[in-house]
Order: sequence, then C-alpha cells, then structure tokens
Amino acid sequence: MKIKTNGIEINCVIEGEGPWVTLSHSLACNLSMWDPQMAMLRKNYKVLRFDTRGHGASSAPEGSYTLEQMADDLHGLFAELGIKRTHWVGLSMGGMIGETYALKYPGVFQSMVLADTTSRRPPNAEQMWGDRVRMAREKGMDALVEGTLGRWFTEPYRQAHPEVMARIGGNIRDTPVAGFAGCCDAIAKIDVLDRLKEIDCPALVIVGEQDHGTPPEMARQIHANLRGSELLIIPSAAHLSNVEQPAIFTKAMVEFLGKHSR
Repeated sequence: MKIKTNGIEINCVIEGEGPWVTLSHSLACNLSMWDPQMAMLRKNYKVLRFDTRGHGASSAPEGSYTLEQMADDLHGLFAELGIKRTHWVGLSMGGMIGETYALKYPGVFQSMVLADTTSRRPPNAEQMWGDRVRMAREKGMDALVEGTLGRWFTEPYRQAHPEVMARIGGNIRDTPVAGFAGCCDAIAKIDVLDRLKEIDCPALVIVGEQDHGTPPEMARQIHANLRGSELLIIPSAAHLSNVEQPAIFTKAMVEFLGKHSR
C-alpha cells in the first residue's frame, strides 16, 4: 500500500499480528531486503516494512535529503497507521534513521536493533559519497553494482550465492539515481554518536565481523554510548549481515524482541 505523508508517497507492507515491529532497509535496497527474517517475525509480530524515501516504490524527489526529514517521513507514516509504539530494526541507513528518530521523537520505540550502521561520519564521508553520486549520475546505478556487492558481502559468500548477488544487484540497479543521491547527502552528514546516551530504550547492536563500511569498532562505540545495550558481532558476514548470515541474525533479533515485548 502507499501512504501519503510529508509531501511524498511511502510504499509499505504489513504482515502478521502482535506487537508492532518496523523494519528499515539499507541504502540502495528496498523492503524486500528483509525477506530472510519474515518467516520468523510474522509468527508473533505485526511487521511494517517500508521503502525509504528515494527507494523502491516510494517517491524519489530530486534534491538533497536529510535524516531528520526521513525521521519525519516515518513519524507521518506511524501517524497514518495509528502506530504509537513499535520495535525498530534498522540496518545501515535504516539504523541511522532509527537513531535520528529516537532522538527527535522519544518514547515511540519499544526497543531498537541497530545493525551494520554508524553514528558518526568518517572524515572523508562527503568526498566518498560525492564520488559515488557523481558515478551514478554520469554512468547510472549499474556502474555501482559490482563495487557495492564487494563491500556488502564476503567473497566466499558471493561466489557461493550467485542468485542472491543477482537479486541484491537488481535492487541496487533499480534504485532511482535521485533517491540514491538524496540519501547519500543525508547519511554523509550523520553525527549523533555523542547524543546516543539520550536514548532511553533497550538496544541490540549487530555488526558483521568483516563489515568494512560500518566496522565492528563503530558498533562498539554505539554500544558504549547506548546505555544497557547488547552487542553481537557476527562471524563470516560483511555489511548485509541479515542476508549473509540470516539464521544467526534472525535468532538474535527474535530473542531480543521477545525479551522486550512482555
């Protein structure tokens, strides 16, 4: 279904019954990124998946986006759906949106799972993301597929799962250039690490051991700044740890949600 809010249309899917769980995908993916987790989640939860602004079947306006704007998109979506409390599971950009939302709208998240994400931009962030945006604008998203897959998955997994590479590569290729560029502008500016201590809800921080984009050291910093949080480092996984190691990721996520749904 599509929901109009904050001047755009957001595509979303709702499945299952129980407490609300909201899933937020990475840059250059869409709500299907969470397919490996759905069989377990829909058994006990009412699961909201949505395409972030600029992705999937949601609107992709031209121009720069901000994480605060994407948090407002989410707040409007929750209002339209009557969601007052929800668990949050966000990976990469989805984690950044979650951190921003929790700071701007405290009290809505019942718990947070922050996976393969960051809270502070590296010194070269604006140049790095700017270079990728220029490549997308000049050569199209297809030019980014191989490099992105190389960062998102370990080489053994890539070699063993060509069908997953084709599916995720298709998601990257299908991402509107305007949406990719707008979101790159947003995530290049993230800087909330020192404010995470203001967030007052249970949190599980997950990272792939071989994630070089948002490495374990960043996950440790997020964990150290989120009071009472838990940390899981998943072996043999890079950036899309929910796809590369779905059994480990899903088990940890479901056990954590279960502890905080009573």
